[in-house]
Amino acid sequence: MEAMESLLAHLRTRLDKLRKLRKEGAKIIGYTPGGFIPDELVEACGAILMPVGVIRGGDHEPVTAAEAYLPRFLDTFCRAQIGYRALGEEPLYQMIDLFVVPVTSANIRTISDTWEIYTDVEVFRFGVPKKKSDRGFKYYLEGLNLLKERLEKLTGTKIRDEKLRQAIDLSNKMRRLLKEISLMRKSPCPPISGRDFILLNHASYLADKATLIEVLESLCRELRQKEKGEPKTPRILLTGSTLAMGDYMIFNLVEETGAEIVIEEFGEGIRHYWEMVQPDGDLMESLADRYYRRRVPPAFFRPSRDRLDLIVKLAKDFNVDGVVWYQLMYNESYDMESYYFPQILEKEMGIPMLKIESDYDTSEVLSFRTRVETFIEIIRGRK
Repeated sequence: MEAMESLLAHLRTRLDKLRKLRKEGAKIIGYTPGGFIPDELVEACGAILMPVGVIRGGDHEPVTAAEAYLPRFLDTFCRAQIGYRALGEEPLYQMIDLFVVPVTSANIRTISDTWEIYTDVEVFRFGVPKKKSDRGFKYYLEGLNLLKERLEKLTGTKIRDEKLRQAIDLSNKMRRLLKEISLMRKSPCPPISGRDFILLNHASYLADKATLIEVLESLCRELRQKEKGEPKTPRILLTGSTLAMGDYMIFNLVEETGAEIVIEEFGEGIRHYWEMVQPDGDLMESLADRYYRRRVPPAFFRPSRDRLDLIVKLAKDFNVDGVVWYQLMYNESYDMESYYFPQILEKEMGIPMLKIESDYDTSEVLSFRTRVETFIEIIRGRK
């Protein structure tokens, strides 16, 4: 697809572009990809600030390198974010001027603590309440206002509503296009693979947003005109804790069996595109409403039934035949949730679930392949 080739070409030159902008005076604002940072706030500052998601994963070497700084018993993705910076081999991690971390768990908090202690990068934290309530909303909104003040101090300019509204409109357009493409996957023969859709999603953390929107618009036109091929079955829903850029092992294993991942839901590493920001009224409250109040709650929220209900709804809407639960080692919230979710799936839909737990270790692949192949054969036997 021409649009995908255009996106890949843009991503190949993106780091050089960011490096050049930084030399010209721009500041790189890094943030953790848990879905609680409105990058509209950063983009409202124009070319002065550049938001990028700290989202690399899938490599075992950074995970091992992090053990020099903290105990091993920390979520794999979080250890990787420490290791990538420590190794100095991932250029983006060396370019960050301000690291914004919404504290959602002890794992995420440890990333911010380690960066603050062992690097010269300034870290800005704010809390995310674990229960949706009026008090929780006000607390989260206060965190966004503090972030806004910090960005204004960094740039020496005030974030005006006009610029913020423009940034919101741009992000809403991106989300609508991602949603449109995702909904195309309801088709018996999805016009885009699950892996390619995730590439689009991950690109949104790094690509220039205007360029990305052009790519998405072009891709939508291509996909609408694409000829239908033979349907692939079984249809799989992929869910779990974190899906990082570069962590595509599970996609490879599923696709090797001839099955198709048609929809996914993750707490971290996937940009949520179902809800838009309302571009009227108090814009800071609108951001807090979209990113906290109407955001799909992760597993560490209480109660977590909203997330489970969404997964069941997605499984029904996308007509899936099974669920693959992919989580990272030492993520206790998702580990606990995974124990009772198979019963919900069997009761409400009569479909099975496979749980895979990874530490980004290449030695895992052989056993994972056997388990995925067996799971897909069980589904085919049921059908």
